[in-house]
Amino acid sequence: MYALIDCNNFYASCERVFNPSLMGKPVVVLSNNDGCVIARSNEAKKLGIPMGAPAYQYEAVFEKRGVGVFSANFPLYGDMSRRVMSILSTYSPQQEIYSIDECFLDFSGMSIDFREYGLKMRAHVEKWTGIPISIGIAPTKALAKIANRIAKKFPKRTDGCHVIDTEEKRIKALKWLDVEDVWGIGRRNAAKLRAVGVHKAWDFVNLSPSWVQKYMTVTGLSLQKELNGIPSIPMELPEKRQSIAITRTFDTDKGDVEEIRERIVTFTSMAAEKLRLQQSLCRKVMVFLETNRFKGKEMQYNPSILVRLPFATDSTLELAKFAVGGLKQIYKEQFLYKRAGVMLMDFEDADRYQPSLFFNSNPKHKLLMEKMDAINRKYHKDVVRLGVQDFTRHQMRQEHLSRQYTTNIRDILIVEI
Repeated sequence: MYALIDCNNFYASCERVFNPSLMGKPVVVLSNNDGCVIARSNEAKKLGIPMGAPAYQYEAVFEKRGVGVFSANFPLYGDMSRRVMSILSTYSPQQEIYSIDECFLDFSGMSIDFREYGLKMRAHVEKWTGIPISIGIAPTKALAKIANRIAKKFPKRTDGCHVIDTEEKRIKALKWLDVEDVWGIGRRNAAKLRAVGVHKAWDFVNLSPSWVQKYMTVTGLSLQKELNGIPSIPMELPEKRQSIAITRTFDTDKGDVEEIRERIVTFTSMAAEKLRLQQSLCRKVMVFLETNRFKGKEMQYNPSILVRLPFATDSTLELAKFAVGGLKQIYKEQFLYKRAGVMLMDFEDADRYQPSLFFNSNPKHKLLMEKMDAINRKYHKDVVRLGVQDFTRHQMRQEHLSRQYTTNIRDILIVEI
């Protein structure tokens, strides 16, 4: 048996943990630069506020309906996620963290009352973190996803935990779920399936396996087996990332090359820190720029360049140099840019790297990067950074930012007795 645990309206729930006055009230969380809605409480959903809605278009609704509006507080959400996942990891020897607010647990070989076990997990997480969760338990990961959806859809009937442990429950769930809502189907496959009269998950599992493999490849066939109760999608244990990307949308269109250069260096620095954290070296750097696609009447220019490094490195100094070199090749001064990004690619383990006879990373940088990372981790900010980086020029718009209650000692709640 597998469990899929999902934190309910996670970002909104994190805000409520430290502001109980928000309980029962509509809450939305906005993206970087307070651009659009990326999270909604159930109360906000009932008001008809759609996901991805531009914040400025709903300001009147927010004010009229008393909606709690918050800028994305990712340090808080990340820390709360780690706390939730740490608790859940004690309930199974194998955990697959699927996203910031979701994880799978493998219950293979455990002879227990799964519903009782799930309710125990739910109470434990909510008591220790204040975050409400929904739990789906079933013989496969795909069925656990459906069980979780049922638990979330019918909280009063399920108490937030639903177990598919009989053939009757499996069939009932598949006949209830629309095919486009099946985990892994996607829009394109959903359109194909509807074209041949497949509307429910139950219709999908009754398709010919040969048809599924022909039109949806072996991935679709594995999903069909999963929905039939045959485990076919294994647990994915934590692995090193194969690429690291840092991208940002600017608050205003930018054309000044020095300003864009500073952003590219900053993005490279952020990616390099993540690279060192997983003890990898990088051999390729991709740099890209994008003009404002919402200004359709203006000429568009969305260049990218892949820079192949002469040696593998994790040095911010060296990676930034190569990234800026790439920027110089694609930048055109006649355009204004709305978005930019850097992606590090082609990794190898730092402890297995074989130096070249001719070109190698500067050995002095290794100790320098270690000291820089240690200082920045200690103070939870970029105390040590490259001289070209200027954080005062590029402060994100965060007019509704809550405090970093769990990661900044100056923001810890003070209770007066």
